[in-house]
Amino acid sequence: MKYGMNLLLWTGEVSDEIMPICEQLKSAGYDGVEVPMFNLDLDYAALGKQFDSMGLARTAVTIRGEEDNPISPDASVRAKGVELTNKTLDCCAAAGVETLVGPYHSALGFFSGAGPTEDEWKWGVDSMRQVAEHAGNVGVKLGVEALNRFECYLLNTHADSTRFVRDVDHPACGMMYDTFHSNIEEKSVTDAVKAGGDKLFHIHISENDRSTPGTGGVRWDENFDAIISSGYDGWLVIEAFGLALPEIAAATKIWRRMYSDEITLATEGLKFMKGEIEKRS
Repeated sequence: MKYGMNLLLWTGEVSDEIMPICEQLKSAGYDGVEVPMFNLDLDYAALGKQFDSMGLARTAVTIRGEEDNPISPDASVRAKGVELTNKTLDCCAAAGVETLVGPYHSALGFFSGAGPTEDEWKWGVDSMRQVAEHAGNVGVKLGVEALNRFECYLLNTHADSTRFVRDVDHPACGMMYDTFHSNIEEKSVTDAVKAGGDKLFHIHISENDRSTPGTGGVRWDENFDAIISSGYDGWLVIEAFGLALPEIAAATKIWRRMYSDEITLATEGLKFMKGEIEKRS
């Protein structure tokens, strides 16, 4: 396994200010970091060189919104979504990112008042197929993320995201598994992990309250048993959120501090992940 930490716990935009924290993460034993990619005008090639100098590999995360929704009935809005995700992939390639993950299949936090229509599904698949083609060309993999029903309506379960990426049918396009969303939506954790099969490209390790993994109510034994039995041997990335950034706290609905400090969360979370994998080795 490879162990990573999502930098959204500290920042929504990577800069020189985050590099001392990244050095601490490397010293703690992390193999890589997950880079927020919302501002596409940064010098990602330079940032990639900084991470290389620390010996940290990279994955990245991005989202789409209502104004660039890949399942919009407006073709120009869908085209904008494809354009921006492709531009994000260019930034990933410049930064040496392995996999771009997140809910960029549809608009985050936007709802129609019903479930996805056949047209929305087709628009989403078509948009993602265009993105996957570009991802293959620039050498970056896609990890499409299902979100719980309070955050999106296109993909709510891991069976949904698996069916979606199989409909996209491109070798660069896979799905990711997330323990937070699984804890809300899945009746069987084991079935949710197994759903991805050869399309399982990435895993987020996240507690039910988004704090330190291993301290809350997620069914961790079932999760790690399923991960090991599936044969998955890729990235396990902690995704936790706190109060460091008001805009991130507002977006993730975090109103109270649930850990002592961010580095302690990261170090204790890493120890927890490694311990669970070692127990099953």
